[in-house]
Amino acid sequence: MAKTTLRKKTSRKSSSSKWSFWTKFTVVSLIIFALLFAVYHYRNAILYYFSFKTDKVLRQDKMDGARIYQVLKRHEDNVVGFDVSEYQGEINWEEVDSVEMHQLHYVFIRATAGSDKVDSKFKENWEQAQKTNLICGAYHYYRPNENSIEQAKNFIQTVKLRKGDLPPVLDIEKLPKTQSIDSLKVGLKRWVNYIYKHYKVKPIIYSGEKYYEDFLKDEFEDYTFWIANYNPWKEKMDDEWLFWQFTEKAVINGVNQKVDLNIYNGTLNNFKNCIISK
Repeated sequence: MAKTTLRKKTSRKSSSSKWSFWTKFTVVSLIIFALLFAVYHYRNAILYYFSFKTDKVLRQDKMDGARIYQVLKRHEDNVVGFDVSEYQGEINWEEVDSVEMHQLHYVFIRATAGSDKVDSKFKENWEQAQKTNLICGAYHYYRPNENSIEQAKNFIQTVKLRKGDLPPVLDIEKLPKTQSIDSLKVGLKRWVNYIYKHYKVKPIIYSGEKYYEDFLKDEFEDYTFWIANYNPWKEKMDDEWLFWQFTEKAVINGVNQKVDLNIYNGTLNNFKNCIISK
């Protein structure tokens, strides 16, 4: 009787050990597979990261550069551009050419903010950028608590668009403090309608992805959107976006400060449809 009991215990222990081994083997195998898949998927970014041979390049800069390289690699057929404001300081526009071996084709330049602010570098940036091969666009930073028509007039008085430029852009990022969301939407509609009547072209609306999803997507379905999303795990733009601003940490020759980088959702041939034609 005692021997029988001993045999059962030994059998259970042996079975338990076998199960534990195969469980561990499976888990380890899955981890190795996941690592190999990640290495393969991010191979371009990894090669970019380790291509630096100097300690002068900071690790964070290398990581930022690796992501930019990875995203651009996945959008080789799309059109790349950037945007600037007074925060970039003096720009040597003759040196602005490419980023990570991708030709820069367009630039959005901040013109105004609110009802009375004119970007201190707009006039200079606009005039100099127009002398390059870059296609230029101007944007207005919308202040939710200021009169929408006064803001539209500020933009119109500052920006003279012409054939070959990009449509005007409404940049809305903040929530109002003195009015409701519904009132904000009314103001935004007044701005885009006023701008449309003046320039005879529909503005593009810029915002963060969360803001777009929560407040703008359904209300402004007749407009095209330029969306900011810096999520390091996001590598492909959504089909419904016209432009994707995927980083604010790009390094471009001629610009002393880091800049936002943008991808147009289409080829260079498609991009012609986005430009003001008359």
